[in-house]
Amino acid sequence: MAVVRDRPYVQFNFHVNLGDGVTNTPQAGFQEVSGIGMEVTITEYRPGNYAFNNVIKTAGLNKATDVTMKRGVIGSLDLYKWLDDVRNGSTNGLRTVTVELKNEDRSQTVQTWRLINARIMKHVSGPFNAKGTDVAMEELTLSYERLEME
Repeated sequence: MAVVRDRPYVQFNFHVNLGDGVTNTPQAGFQEVSGIGMEVTITEYRPGNYAFNNVIKTAGLNKATDVTMKRGVIGSLDLYKWLDDVRNGSTNGLRTVTVELKNEDRSQTVQTWRLINARIMKHVSGPFNAKGTDVAMEELTLSYERLEME
């Protein structure tokens, strides 16, 4: 349930559940989650016998945006296994992914985004650079059918 207050919440206290049934321990922390969103297309039409010289607008199809998540490489193959399930047509390929924004002391969930029927559509590892000191990263892109917020 969304918790309303006067000043905005900070963006760095969040929890991601990949919908794989593992809830007792985090498998890896995500550094960034971006692109959560949806849009409703508007359909325009005008009947030929309409008395006014304008179009009628109605709500059309719902379109969910692709979501990108980034995390440090920890040697876990959970994202690869999910992608493998998707490409092999497994029923485990579709999941409900949940992103929860927490308050400053992480004691309460203040807003939740549910990505319904999410599937991993892209996985990228790297870049790797022998001169760098940055953390090795992996990135996944999720496609989902419906966004629910609470």
